[in-house]
Amino acid sequence: MAALELALVALLTPAFAAPLQDPEIPVDPDAKREVPETMTADEAKVSLTRALNWVIDYQNPDGSFASDTIEVGLEAGFAVETYYAWQLASTALAIRALLVVEETPERRATLDKAVEWFLTTRLPKRGEGWDVDYVWSQLYAVTALVDLAEDERFADEELAARIAGRGVSYVDLLARNQAFTGGWGYYDDPPFTQRPKWGTSFSTATVLPALQRAVDLGWGKGQEEDGQAMVARALKYVQRCALPNGAYAYDLSVIPRVGGESINDTKGSLGRIQIGNWARRILGDERVTDDSIREGLASFFTEHRFLDAAFMRPRPHEAYYANAAYFYHFGHYYAAEAIELLPEEERAAWHAKLRPQLVKTQRKDGSLTDFLGSGYLRLASTSFTILALHVGMDDVAVEGAAAELLDDLTD
Repeated sequence: MAALELALVALLTPAFAAPLQDPEIPVDPDAKREVPETMTADEAKVSLTRALNWVIDYQNPDGSFASDTIEVGLEAGFAVETYYAWQLASTALAIRALLVVEETPERRATLDKAVEWFLTTRLPKRGEGWDVDYVWSQLYAVTALVDLAEDERFADEELAARIAGRGVSYVDLLARNQAFTGGWGYYDDPPFTQRPKWGTSFSTATVLPALQRAVDLGWGKGQEEDGQAMVARALKYVQRCALPNGAYAYDLSVIPRVGGESINDTKGSLGRIQIGNWARRILGDERVTDDSIREGLASFFTEHRFLDAAFMRPRPHEAYYANAAYFYHFGHYYAAEAIELLPEEERAAWHAKLRPQLVKTQRKDGSLTDFLGSGYLRLASTSFTILALHVGMDDVAVEGAAAELLDDLTD
C-alpha cells in the first residue's frame, strides 16, 4: 500500500503547480533560526492567544471553517468529496481546541457556531475507489464528539441527544471502514472493495482512546461487545506495528520496511512514536512503560532535525527517512499528550522543551501550517498547536531531577 501512496503523490502532483507557502518560514533545512532551548508557559501563552484569535477570525458565517473545495494546485487529483472530508476533520480539531481553552464570550460564541454546523452538516461520503480520505473526518469527528458529550456545558438534554446521534453515525462509519487487519487507512488498493483493505499505525492510534470512550457511551450499533471487539482489533493493529527499535511501522506489512534510510527507522517514525505509545498506554497496554515514553520523547528531540528538514516540503515523504511535512504539528501535539502520561514532576521540563519547536513555526497572523497552504491544513496545524500548548499550561515548573533526567536522555 505504501508503494501506491507514493505513486499517487507523483501522479497527483501537477508539474506546473506551486504551493502556497509563507515566505517567512524557510523550507531550506539548513536555514538558521534563533530558537530557545526551552520556553515557559507564560511565554507560550502569547502564541496560544494569537493562534486562538486567528481561529476566531477564520470562522465562516455558517459556523464552519476553511472550505470544501480545492484551494492549492498540489492537491489536485483527489476526489471532490475529499475536500469536504478534510474540512470536516479540521473543523473537528478546531472544536476540540476551543473546548479546552479558557472560555471568553467570543471563544464560546465561535465554539457554539462550530458545534451547530458540525451537528447539522451532512455526513461525509467515500470519494473514489482508491480515495478513502473521508476516514479522516470519522477519526476526528468521533474524538471531538466524545469531548463534547463529556463537557458539562453541552449537557442540555436536547443538545446531548443530537451529539450522541451524530456520534453513533460516525462510529458506524468507522465500523464499516475498519480494515480486516484492524486498522484504518485513507487509500485502498485494487481491486477496490466496500471495506478498505489498508490501515496505518498513526491514523488508527488517533481514534483509539476516543473510540473506547464512544463505546462506553453506548454509541456502537448492535451489542456492546461488538464495539469492544472493534476497539480490540484496532489496539492489536497498533501493537503489531510497534518495532523493536522503538519506532512504529507506517503500516502493518508482512515484511516491514527496514534498513537503509527507511521510513520505519526511528528517524522516520518521529511523528508516529508518540501517538502510538500514547494510544496504547491509554488503552491499558502495560508494555508501554514510563521508560518507553521517555525513550520515545528523547528520540523526538534528539532527532528533531529530521522533522525540521521535512517542514513545509510540498511533496509528501520527500525528506530524509521519508518524513512528510504534515507530521510536524500532528507529532508535536501527541508528544504533548505523551508527556502527560509521565509522573507529574517530570512533565514541566519536557513541555518547556517542546514549546519552542511549535512557536517558531507561527506566522505573523497567528496561524500555523506545516504543509502547503490550504485552509484545512492551516486550521488543523493551528488547532494542533493550541491543543499542544494548552496541555502543558497547568504543569508547575520543577527544577533539579526532572530537568537533569531530560538532559541525560536527549544529550
